[in-house]
Amino acid sequence: MTANEIIDCYVADVAVQLPRELRNDVAFELRALLQEQMQDRADALGRAADTPMATDMLRAFGNPRDVAARYLPALTIIEPADGYKFLRVTAIGLAAIWVLGLLKHLQQPIQSGWDLLSVMGQWWVGTVIPSLWWPGLLVVMFGIGAWTRRRWLQDAEWKPLATDRLRGGRAALVIGVIGMVCGLYVLIEPSRVLDIFWGGRAAPAAYQALTYTEAFLQRQAPWLFALIALNIPLYISVIIKGRWTDQLQTLEKSLALADCAAMAWAVADGPIFLATSSDQTAKVLMTLIIASTLVYMLVRKLRSVRPAPSQQSYS
Repeated sequence: MTANEIIDCYVADVAVQLPRELRNDVAFELRALLQEQMQDRADALGRAADTPMATDMLRAFGNPRDVAARYLPALTIIEPADGYKFLRVTAIGLAAIWVLGLLKHLQQPIQSGWDLLSVMGQWWVGTVIPSLWWPGLLVVMFGIGAWTRRRWLQDAEWKPLATDRLRGGRAALVIGVIGMVCGLYVLIEPSRVLDIFWGGRAAPAAYQALTYTEAFLQRQAPWLFALIALNIPLYISVIIKGRWTDQLQTLEKSLALADCAAMAWAVADGPIFLATSSDQTAKVLMTLIIASTLVYMLVRKLRSVRPAPSQQSYS
């Protein structure tokens, strides 16, 4: 084969990997470029182009697959800006799935005898391998998000937002205060809900289902109700000021952690309601509130930005 024939073979290997509408144009451009480089190399060496010279040049130019990729339009499923976020969400989701699955599989040997090898095998087959649906789902979700931004939000103008702005505005805070007042009214005496809807004619079992235990009323209830009530003046202060100051944000975080601690105490320390079903439901709801609050605070912490020089020393 002559040098030009080797170039044609290389160009064909590149072009065949491209969409049909691009092949001829790319092949024409690439062949002209390679022939020009081949001639420059021959002139530099002071001899006519031959097969070994063409082969060496094409090998140095790159694998046909990699060269074809240079001509293909970029296909981005997960945008580079979302890469670390994708890995973080994937790791958190898989960790949660694996831990919950392990706890589920550990219940059986606790009840019927311990067999660690069998438990780990069931956990691997029943939890770890099926959990791969989670990163697959995230790929689809991140891909849809990237496509949406490229299609509709690419030209959106950036607008500065104050870091202490009200989340949802004053209206949302007012609604929140009203909700907390109504919630406290119901929490202090849950059976009032029955009186509101049934005018005091509900069945005795219904009243019992919404009656607190005496231990809860004496131990956790005063702390829990007081901590929830403290959020009302906090939100009113924010409404009046029209923004979240650093002090108010610190107070909000402290109250949130105190609320979580009080609810965790209530969940762990005996029944809350006289009826078992109501007690279990209340504890599940409190657990979900604790988890969602802590996750929300963690996300806010991870997303916070406080410009300051790094403590790392540079030599």
